[in-house]
Amino acid sequence: MDSKVYKYMDWPEIEAVVYGEEATPRDLMAPRMTADGVLVQGFFPDADSVEVLVDKKTYKMEQQDEAGYFAAMLPMRKVPSYQYRITKGKEVCTVNDPYAFPVQITEDEEKAFCAGVYYHAYEKLGAHPTEIDGVAGTSFAVWAPNALRVSVVGDFNNWDGRCHMMHRMPMSGIYELFIPGVGDGAVYKYEMKLKGGALQLKSDPYAACTELPPASASVVKDMRNYEWDDAAWMGAREKYKDRHQPVSIYETSLTVWKNAQELVDYVKELKYTHVELHPVMEYLDEDAGEYSTFAYYAPDRRFGMPEDFQQLVNALHKENIGVILDWTPSHFPRQEGGLELFDGTPLYENPDPSMAIHPMWGTLLFNFESPMVKDFLLANAFYWLEFYHADGLRLDDVDSMLYLDFGREYGQWRPNIYGTNENLEAVEFLKHLNSILQKNLSGTMTIAQEDGLWSELTGSVEDDNIGFSYKWNNNWAGDFLNYLSKDPIERQYVHDQLTLSMLYTYCEHFVLPLGSRQTGDQESFMAKLPGDEAQKMSQIRAAYSYMMLHPGCKMMAPDKEAPEELKKFVHDLNELYVSQPAMYQMDDDYEGFEWIQLMKYEENVLTFLRKTENPDETLMAVCNFAAVPYENYQLGVPFYGKYKEIFNSDRKEYGGQGVVNPRAKTCRQAECDEREYSVTFKIPALGVAVFSCTPGKKPEKLAVAAKKPETAKKTTRKVAVKKDSAKKAAAKKVAAKKTPEKKTTTAKKTTAKKNIKKDIAV
Repeated sequence: MDSKVYKYMDWPEIEAVVYGEEATPRDLMAPRMTADGVLVQGFFPDADSVEVLVDKKTYKMEQQDEAGYFAAMLPMRKVPSYQYRITKGKEVCTVNDPYAFPVQITEDEEKAFCAGVYYHAYEKLGAHPTEIDGVAGTSFAVWAPNALRVSVVGDFNNWDGRCHMMHRMPMSGIYELFIPGVGDGAVYKYEMKLKGGALQLKSDPYAACTELPPASASVVKDMRNYEWDDAAWMGAREKYKDRHQPVSIYETSLTVWKNAQELVDYVKELKYTHVELHPVMEYLDEDAGEYSTFAYYAPDRRFGMPEDFQQLVNALHKENIGVILDWTPSHFPRQEGGLELFDGTPLYENPDPSMAIHPMWGTLLFNFESPMVKDFLLANAFYWLEFYHADGLRLDDVDSMLYLDFGREYGQWRPNIYGTNENLEAVEFLKHLNSILQKNLSGTMTIAQEDGLWSELTGSVEDDNIGFSYKWNNNWAGDFLNYLSKDPIERQYVHDQLTLSMLYTYCEHFVLPLGSRQTGDQESFMAKLPGDEAQKMSQIRAAYSYMMLHPGCKMMAPDKEAPEELKKFVHDLNELYVSQPAMYQMDDDYEGFEWIQLMKYEENVLTFLRKTENPDETLMAVCNFAAVPYENYQLGVPFYGKYKEIFNSDRKEYGGQGVVNPRAKTCRQAECDEREYSVTFKIPALGVAVFSCTPGKKPEKLAVAAKKPETAKKTTRKVAVKKDSAKKAAAKKVAAKKTPEKKTTTAKKTTAKKNIKKDIAV
C-alpha cells in the first residue's frame, strides 16, 4: 500500500461510509490538494478494480477497505477533470465522480428555506437534469434532517444505497448530490438509514414526475424545454385583482374527459371564463381519490406527462379561459413511501400525536409550526401558479387548518396560548401565502373552502384578515338547495332561505357554488327537486339563473353529456353574465343590488335590480319558484322608461314552455311595490326573466303628475277648490233667480259649515 495515500486515510469516516452511516461524504471523498498531490477517494461496493482516467493517462486506485473503498494520489498541483473506470467481473463502466461537483444550493437559499421564505425551493429540491462544467447529470436534493444517511437509488445504481450517498447541508438538514450520467426518465427513490439502523425507501416530495400509479417511484423529468404560447393571457390576468371582472367557473375532473382538447372545446363552447380542476397532483389511493395527494409537485400520470398538462393550460389560456386548481395544503394521506414519518420522525405532520390525525379522514395534518414545512407548501403554490401558469388555487378543507377543535369532541384538543380554538400557526401560514402571492403574482386568486363561521377570510392581510381572494359560499348553496327541495306549495314557509344570503353577502367576497360537491351529477341534482322531469329541468335552469344574478362569482358543473337544450341555456346565461356589467361590476358594493320585492313569499317570487353607476346598465330580475305562471305580473320599476326582456329561462330552445315577453314595454304611472311606475309582464312557472331598463323622457302629462308628492297634492287641492268654487257660484246665481227668499238661510248654513270646519281644525 502506498504510504502517501495511507497517511491521509480517515478511518472513522471511511468506516461510516462502508457501514452506510455517513451524512457528509463530500467532506471525505471530494478530491483535494495535499502536499503529495491530488487525493481522490471513492466507495465502489463489489468492485474488483478501479482506475482514475485523466486525459489519456490512467492511475490505478488502491483498495483501502475490502468492502470496496478505493483511493489514489494523483501527482498533480491542481484538481483535474477525471473519471473512474470501474471493473466488476466482466462488466466495465466509466463514470464521473459525483463528489467532485460542488453543492448546487447556495447558503442564502438554505437560509431562506430554514426561514420558510424560499418560494422557489422547487428549483433546487427534487431532481433537476442539468449540466455542470460540461458534464450532464441530475442534481438531487431532499430535506430529511433526522436521517443518519440518505442515498439516491434507482436503476442507474441497481437500487444500491451504498453507491450514491448524499451530502447533508449543515443548517437545514437538506441532503444533496449531483449524479453525472443520470438523465430524463430515470426512476428513483431515496433510501434512508434511520436512527436505530432501519432502512426505508421514500418517494421524492418535490418530484416533478412519478411512475404510473399504483407504482410510487419518482421519475427524473427535464422540464426546461416546453415553450409557452400564452403571453397575451398572462399579461392580462392582472385585471382579476380588482374583483370587478366576470368569473364564471366550470368545475370538473380531468378523469371524465377523453383528452385535453375535448375539455377545452366544451368550456369554450359554453362560454365559461374559468375552469376549476379537481386536484391534478399525483395520488395513489383510488378509493380516497384525487384529494388524497401523494406527490405535491407531480401532475397525475393518469393524464399523461407533465408537458401534457402544460399543453392543457396553454390551450385554455389561448381561448381566454383561466385555470383554477383544487389544492390540499391541510392534510396528506398515510401511505408507505409518502410524507408520513419521512425521515423516521414526524417531519411533515403535526408532531403531537393527539392532534396529528385528521378526525374525519384519518389523514395527517401538516405541521404549521415548522418553517420548512410551510416553505414546502408555499413553494408548491408558486410552482403551480408560476411554473404551470395556473391562475388560482381553491384550498380544500380550510376548516381543518383554522380550528384546533375541528371535528373533535370536548377534551380531544388543546387550546392555543390564548385559550381559544384558533390554530395560530396555520392562520399565519395562510396570511403569508395570500400576501406573498398577491405581491408577486398579481391577478392570481386563492379561494377558501371553509364552512365555519370564520370572519373576514377575504379581507386584506394589512387589516389583520387572512387575505383570500374569495370564499366558497357553501352556506348559500345549502340554503338554496334546501329551498328548492321543497314542494312549491311549501316553499312559502322557508322563503327566508332565498333572501338570507343578502344579509351577509357583502361581509366577504364569495364564490357561489352549484357544482358536483353541492348537487352531484345531473341525475342527482334532479333527484333533489320536486315535480315531473320537465319541472325538474325548469328548476335547474332557474337555479343557475338565480345564482348568476346573485352577487358573487359563479361556479357550476353541468354534465358534459347534458341535453343540448341545457347546453344552449348555459351558453346564453354565461354570455349574458359577461356582457352585462351590472351582473358583476359592483358585486362587492351595496349599491350594486336593490330589492324591488322580497316578501311575496306566498307567490314564491323575488324581484330585484342589479346596477352599476350608469342607470342605462340597470337590469331587473324576476325569479318565480312557483309551479304556476303569472300572465300579467305587475312590477314596480326604478324609473320611467322602457323595459325589454333580454333573457328568459323558459325559452323553448332551452326546453321550456315559451312563456316569454317578445316586446319591450314602456312603464305606466301606476304605483306598485312602493314605486310610482310599474309594468306588467308574463312570468313563467319555475323560471327567471331578466329585463334591461332604459331610462326615458317622461311625457308632459306624466311629468306634471310625477312631481314630488307634496307638490302634487297642493296642485290637486287647488284644482279641486277652483272647480268647487265655480260650481257654488253657478248654484248661487240660479238660486237667486228662483228663490230669493232662501238666500239668507243658505248663507247662514254656509257660515255654520265654515265655523264647524274651523272648530275641527282647531
